[in-house]
Amino acid sequence: MVFNIQPLKETDYSDILVGWWESWGWEPPHKDFLPDNGTGGICVFEDTTPICAGFLYTTNSGVAWVDWIVSNKEYRKKPQRQQAIGLLIETLTNIAKNTGHKYSYALIKHRGLIETYKTIGYIEADKYTTEMIKVF
Repeated sequence: MVFNIQPLKETDYSDILVGWWESWGWEPPHKDFLPDNGTGGICVFEDTTPICAGFLYTTNSGVAWVDWIVSNKEYRKKPQRQQAIGLLIETLTNIAKNTGHKYSYALIKHRGLIETYKTIGYIEADKYTTEMIKVF
């Protein structure tokens, strides 16, 4: 299977991603909470069908954060779905490495996604019990 990887466009947040988060029962993050106001990531496609997307936060330290992985709930092809998600995470991780970051960080709750990260070489760290955010 050949997948097409594209940078996220300005319209992808409202046209694709919000619907995906809602279909999984998740509250979509605010656009300005995401890197580059919702365009700081990539999307994996099969032909013209979007399969999954994710974001890369860069920092002024050696750490980059690969997160907000979300997928098209209607795309059920196996094993292509899992391959696309793996490609997404691997590509974001490689971008982090190629931009000079020493560490790639992810905060994940979904067991299947954790296993995908592990196959790419991530290791489990501490178990987090509370996520804290302050909005100004």
